[in-house]
Amino acid sequence: MLVPHRSLLLIALGSNQHWQNDGPEAVVLKAVRALGEKHFDVIAESRLFQSPSFPLGSGADYINGCVALTLRQGTAIVDVPDVLTVLHEIEARFGRKRGARWASRSLDLDLLAIDGLIMPDGAGYAYWRDLPLAEQKVQTPASLILPHPRMQDRAFVLVPLAEIAPNWCHPVSGLTVAQMLAALPQSDVDEIIPIEQATSL
Repeated sequence: MLVPHRSLLLIALGSNQHWQNDGPEAVVLKAVRALGEKHFDVIAESRLFQSPSFPLGSGADYINGCVALTLRQGTAIVDVPDVLTVLHEIEARFGRKRGARWASRSLDLDLLAIDGLIMPDGAGYAYWRDLPLAEQKVQTPASLILPHPRMQDRAFVLVPLAEIAPNWCHPVSGLTVAQMLAALPQSDVDEIIPIEQATSL
């Protein structure tokens, strides 16, 4: 599927492992710069947050953030698979190795949304959105699901995303990012700590 030039791409970043001489915070910051090197214009960038690993207890705390991008004029990216290829190349540059689902990683770049695009279709999206947690651990979709089927459930995504795109509207639920965040339990939101506060604790 083609990606129109001025499409808004929302990306979540996360790291809970060192890569070479860089800790997770430096890895995420360098990944944002890598996104802006060639193919994308970074139009908004959230603060960084410290978040518990997911599932809880599965590893060290994460450093998370979100960015909003548009395609750069003249980029070779023309469709959604091209976007994923670039994201995976950047992950690999920072030592990402794909293994067990939700395992610790040096860098995770999740494509959350491209404008109001729904992929593969409404029924396919609904299947993955409604999949029970036990099945999420063992099933992996064969193709990209957009919007990200878990984004509305995850405070570590919505807290930083609300800083840069609070009014982005989910094409299936009709809720904005701000509304999705407000619907989460406050206990989940309270676990997501701005990095400047976390480092002072």
